[in-house]
Parts: sequence; C-alpha cells; structure tokens
Amino acid sequence: MKLLIGLGNPGDKYKNNRHNVGYIFLDFLSGTGNWEISKSANLLYKWFSIKDEKVELIKPQGYMNNSGFSVKKVLTKHQNIKLNDLYIVHDDLDIPLGKFKIDHATGPKLHNGIKSIEETLKTKDFWRIRIGVDNPSTRYTRSGQVRLDGEKYVLSNFTSDEKKQLDKVFIFIHNEIIK
Repeated sequence: MKLLIGLGNPGDKYKNNRHNVGYIFLDFLSGTGNWEISKSANLLYKWFSIKDEKVELIKPQGYMNNSGFSVKKVLTKHQNIKLNDLYIVHDDLDIPLGKFKIDHATGPKLHNGIKSIEETLKTKDFWRIRIGVDNPSTRYTRSGQVRLDGEKYVLSNFTSDEKKQLDKVFIFIHNEIIK
C-alpha cells in the first residue's frame, strides 16, 4: 500500500491555483466521484489502484502551511506504512511548467507545506513529486516587464493553456509512478 498526498488549500477560491497542483493531480488520477471525509484527520481521501496495489489518495484540508497535521494522522492510522511508501505531490517554483521531478528526501528550498510535514514527522525521508509551476521572477505583459512575488504567484490561477500543459505532465507522472 502507498499513500499519495496532494498538497493544496481547501475551497473554491484556491481550486485552480498553482499552489493546488497537488490536489489537481490527484483529481486527474482519480477521475470523477466523491471524496470521503475524515473530520478527525481534517482531510479528504479516496482509494485508487496502481498495478493492483492499493493507493490512498489524500487531500489535507488544513491550509498548506499545516499539512503536517493530516500527514501525521494518516501515518498514525496506517502504522504499517513505511516512509518509503509516502509520496507528497506539490508545486515547485524551481521547475519550469510542464516539467516534474520525483525525489527522495530532497525538495525545494522554500515550501511551507513540505516544511510543515518535515517538522511534524521530524524527518525528510519521504518521496516528493515536484510539479513545476514555473519561476515568477519576471513576466512580460503588454505594458512591459513585471516582477512577481513567489508567494502571490503560487496563489494565482493556471491559464487554460497552462492546464493543457499540466494534463500532459500528469500523464508522464502517472506513467512514472506505475513503473
């Protein structure tokens, strides 16, 4: 059994934000249907199979900065799960849109969701599926060059063209994790 935890912020306001790419990926994997609610762990979950292996898909419902609480609750519930079977799916500003990395025990320098999980679990020893949302340092608009703050940028929505790129990268990630 594996745990695949997508990071994001709850609510319609954040639904299409770059910061919610973890949630968006899990929705891509799971297709239609309702998510079940765990009030005690403050999360949504759904069961999925990859090559006949059970995978629990999880969306913590606390805000990104408090993701560690839900992850710890899930690991407490599934005491037989090893950290090597824990995958955290999240956005990464250091990776261009349309690219991804799957890393073990390493990740972006600054990501508050990952920081919360590492601090709560007191370890970095888990997998990260890092989905590129691009680096917002400079954008060009009709009126010229604009400098963007990373924290504000990740709370902006994907464009329809960017969502098409995400669908393509989601297929590559899916194929990578089913190997």
